[in-house]
Amino acid sequence: MQAVILAAGMGKRLKELTSNHTKCMVQVNGVTMIERMLKILDKKNFQRIVIVVGYQGQSLVDFIQTLNIHTPIVFVHNEIYYKTNNIYSLYLAKDYLLEDDTILLESDLIFEEAVLDRLLNDPYPSLALVAKFESWMDGTVVELDEENNILSFISKKDFKFEDIPGYYKTVNIYKFSRIFSSTHYVPFLEAYCKALGNNEYYEQVLKVITLLDKPEIKAVRLHSEAWYEIDDIQDLNIAETIFSKKELKLEKLQKRYGGYWRYPHMMDFCYLVNPFFPNQKLMDEIKANFERLVCNYPSGMDINSLLAAKYFGLHKQNIVIGNGAAELIKSLMSMINGKIGTIFPTFEEYPNRLKKEDIIAFYPQNQDYAYTEKDLIEFFDDKAISALVLINPDNPSGNYISYDGILRLVMWAKEKGIWFILDESFADFADTEDPKSLLDQEILEQNPNMIVVKSISKSYGVPGFRLGVVACGNESLITAIKQDVSIWNINSFGEFYMQILEKYKSEYESAMQQFCKVRAEYIQDLSKIKGIRIIPSQANYLLCEVLAPFDSTNLTQDLLDQYDILIKDLSTKEGFEGKSYVRIAVKSKEENEAIIHALGKILNR
Repeated sequence: MQAVILAAGMGKRLKELTSNHTKCMVQVNGVTMIERMLKILDKKNFQRIVIVVGYQGQSLVDFIQTLNIHTPIVFVHNEIYYKTNNIYSLYLAKDYLLEDDTILLESDLIFEEAVLDRLLNDPYPSLALVAKFESWMDGTVVELDEENNILSFISKKDFKFEDIPGYYKTVNIYKFSRIFSSTHYVPFLEAYCKALGNNEYYEQVLKVITLLDKPEIKAVRLHSEAWYEIDDIQDLNIAETIFSKKELKLEKLQKRYGGYWRYPHMMDFCYLVNPFFPNQKLMDEIKANFERLVCNYPSGMDINSLLAAKYFGLHKQNIVIGNGAAELIKSLMSMINGKIGTIFPTFEEYPNRLKKEDIIAFYPQNQDYAYTEKDLIEFFDDKAISALVLINPDNPSGNYISYDGILRLVMWAKEKGIWFILDESFADFADTEDPKSLLDQEILEQNPNMIVVKSISKSYGVPGFRLGVVACGNESLITAIKQDVSIWNINSFGEFYMQILEKYKSEYESAMQQFCKVRAEYIQDLSKIKGIRIIPSQANYLLCEVLAPFDSTNLTQDLLDQYDILIKDLSTKEGFEGKSYVRIAVKSKEENEAIIHALGKILNR
């Protein structure tokens, strides 16, 4: 068997990265794509490797000859690479296809060895390697039947987004038997080039072949094996994360702060979203209005404040809507002067907006990081603070102060003459019969020193829309925040969501009931695993102590490496120094079972 690599392209979409050398010379984590590919191929005892070069061809040849590759390498030169496409590069190598079974690869791929093994270990002589189509993918798409026959190659004009669940993307690695090349591929390749020219793609030939009664080529599907096609700098960034060394991969993922839909095999137990809302009907309503929303400006701040006020039963002069709660927190904290009281560990968006010398912190003195309103009043009563910030339930502890307890804090702050900032972004997850929110017009008017912050991303399950609100009985403060943020600070999708949300209140309440049931089962199952201690929580996440001989950093790393599961390691978070805790999200029953299984395997081995 031999390998044929197509490496003549210019890689224009990588811009300056390919200004002086070809695309496959671009480095991924310090190693060029071609070197990585050749070292994998070199392990497979091929008779030879044929490389078709073109743009910066001699530079590529010179570089490859410096590598310690034992397999014989033959170079084929495409002198007119600048006016042809990869069909012509393969045409130049067609005589080699007739001499031996071939693994055909494009040079802009990065993959683990297991990807190539899927082809080599499959007994079927001629195969196209494919992967389930994901929204970020581009290029050749096929449909398969249950026996992995290629039913059709989907052209761009025939591509239908509603059919994506049945689509597969070609990985651009193929296995051609010598017989298949002789009887099918090369004859059709020659005819295609003669009839339609050289500025085409070699997959077009396969498209024609699959129309035959006996095309003699099937597909083999990848599962969780890692691969990526690099066409631009964003692809390069993603690939560098996927193929990083263990510690670096975790670090790079953590620095993304989201966007994990680009990693379809990874399960995100780090970021916190309601797994049971929005419901499908709500999503369908948004989809039905997608084109209208894309093509129209959103309303300004005044109208969107009215939408938020309508949903929460407030006056619009007492509420401001933001591009996520984070935008409003930034604005709010810039308007609070003096020392600020807060609890650590906590959600750090608030203290991160302050100077260290302006923070007076309360640290719970127990392993559960639990505290009550009495603890806070006792600690802060003699402290010279201008505001107290409380996240309820707190993040990451899940500690929850009851409705009556919060009202006692409101009254204490009022008597003390300070602001009380209550972040109730996770309050709707609490399993209690008492009211969960202080977003109440009468309470706000009676307590103008109280500021309520709520992220709509969390409990309403739409972090991509970036929605949050701040409400206060002090109209001057709300007016100041509205003047501070942009008039168009939320987009049309966020506005539409707020506009229709009230119709789905009953579905939202049902989702919360379902969530509480699933969380209770989740806690019960996790508590059976040796090696972790589960702290009670009223939020959509659980604080877990990792017990010796394990530790939080290694557990986080092992989950990512072995199961592609991302959790939050708290070892570097304020208040956890020298301790071993992690935070894991509460997700759907099926997802929860996946992490329960993984934790059991790692901790109880």
